[in-house]
Amino acid sequence: MTTHIFDLVRLVVGRIRGAVAQVSILVSLIFSGVSGAALADIGALGKIQIDQMTGQGYRKNFAAGITIAAATIGPIFPPSIPMIIYASVTNVSAVQLLIAGIVPALIITFFLMAQVAVMARLYDLPRDTVSPSLRAVAKKAVISFPALLAPVLLIGGLLSGYFGPTEVAGVTVAYALAIGFGIYRTLTWRAVWESLRETVEATSGILFIVSTAAVFAWVLTLDQVPARAGAFLLGLSDNPFVLLLLVNILLLIVGMFLESIAAILIIAPIVAPALHAAGVDPLQLGIVFVLNLMIGLLTPPVGMSLYMVSIIARMPVHSVIRGVLPFFIPLILSLLVVSAVPAVSTWLPNLITQ
Repeated sequence: MTTHIFDLVRLVVGRIRGAVAQVSILVSLIFSGVSGAALADIGALGKIQIDQMTGQGYRKNFAAGITIAAATIGPIFPPSIPMIIYASVTNVSAVQLLIAGIVPALIITFFLMAQVAVMARLYDLPRDTVSPSLRAVAKKAVISFPALLAPVLLIGGLLSGYFGPTEVAGVTVAYALAIGFGIYRTLTWRAVWESLRETVEATSGILFIVSTAAVFAWVLTLDQVPARAGAFLLGLSDNPFVLLLLVNILLLIVGMFLESIAAILIIAPIVAPALHAAGVDPLQLGIVFVLNLMIGLLTPPVGMSLYMVSIIARMPVHSVIRGVLPFFIPLILSLLVVSAVPAVSTWLPNLITQ
């Protein structure tokens, strides 16, 4: 599925300078409507993206950097594993929070593409060697159409209210199995078994963290830590934007050292009540919270995306870090926009619920 999507977007974008890098960003946006996790995006797309760019003459650390940065779109655009966990911890509507991530994800995509456009001029990035034609685009569009329907089905199910997060996940998996076996005929039962095994392993790890964090949250509540933390934060300032800036700084530091799901389960119950009391919209805070921790996946010493791309691309971590540094600019700009403008997160959920 990912290969068909990548080829289609590549044909549509054409031969602009830095086109394959732009394609990588757009494909990450499309695929984020299926995966829900940054590491899943890198696992599914990373090798394809890096091989395509290096094959066109891009520097390998640049290809690695844009691959990692584009993968942050996955956990912001619905579906999103971190969003669902954040919603469960803070008693926010999971469906509304997932929908709230659509506009911020588009903003991240825009800033990343703008960064690549600037770098294409500064560093004379290669043009794509593919010569698109209307016939080639139409043929690839027909082939890719079933794959492109997967995110449409998922987002449409959420927006229409027909499915909750759990139901829409099941429907999307069933659809992927159907086209994998019936249309593309590339899926095997062995691959399905491997996917099931990997899912059980990943889920068990997450649930272990959830269970231990639940005990930790109970202890915090017993000791009135959330109330004390709320009083402390409100004592510093009652301005919602100032409090959001403080939380941004805290989470950017935490994201450097703590796994994102563990950070959500431990920190969200402490800071969320205080910021809600100060007037920060729960949906905006959820987006800000998750985006901070996704940026943390790009930062050493515990940036999981860095190590995963290092393995996929077979390059040292310090070279991957050097490649990703320029892309902190669009990600931090996106974070500032989401923090400063509540409507970026709240407009679409409010529009749908009216």
